[in-house]
Amino acid sequence: MKHFIIYTLLLFSAAQCSNELVFEEESFQKKTTMPCKENCPSISVKIPVANAVPVVADSINKKVFSVMKEIIYFGEKPYTATDYNGLLASFIDSYEKLQKEFPNDKFGWEADIEGNVKYQSDAVLNIEIKHYTYTGGAHGYQGLRSLLFDPNTGKSISNDELFNDKAAFKAFAEKKFRAKYKIPSNKSINATGLMFEKEKFQLPQNIFYTDKGLLLYYNSYEAASYADGPKELLLPYTEVNDYLAVK
Repeated sequence: MKHFIIYTLLLFSAAQCSNELVFEEESFQKKTTMPCKENCPSISVKIPVANAVPVVADSINKKVFSVMKEIIYFGEKPYTATDYNGLLASFIDSYEKLQKEFPNDKFGWEADIEGNVKYQSDAVLNIEIKHYTYTGGAHGYQGLRSLLFDPNTGKSISNDELFNDKAAFKAFAEKKFRAKYKIPSNKSINATGLMFEKEKFQLPQNIFYTDKGLLLYYNSYEAASYADGPKELLLPYTEVNDYLAVK
């Protein structure tokens, strides 16, 4: 009987483990094959890939890849690649075609993207993607993307689904934002040089769950100029839990 109980517990433990998402980092690199002396165009990607729970993992991985296609492209619309190797190859191909059309011009293209699991609980999985791309011009573009998932289903969670009352949270966040960036309550949100559209405070496109609280992250151009850089506001869970529908 003792051996049977131990065996049963081991089976139960194995079953539990099989229902837990596991992430493995995968890396991809690609460089141009065209001759170059310095700043040779290249692209590097590191991304967490979910496995161990097939349906859930597949949903997460597909969403992450679709976002990567939004980040890595040149032209009017994303590439049609169906995997990471193809995506990187498309980026380098775009450079090489442009270089052949304008052989006397120098194009120091570069892309560096790294994803990681920023936060994981029973209710929410948060993957952060840091990205930098340069395809010509005065400077490249860098930023952060927040991907939120239900870890039990693999389905994406939109920002609207995070809150019990989004309007109430937005009003609360604006007060905290004004306090941090010293913007008088009786003046426009852009009074100190910010660039909110229509001069109205908005929640950012990217919201992160962290061990310290909810992070509102505004990438460059979202609330301020490139020179002013990104803006962020960290709100402790003790202050925002009542607003959260996902926690």
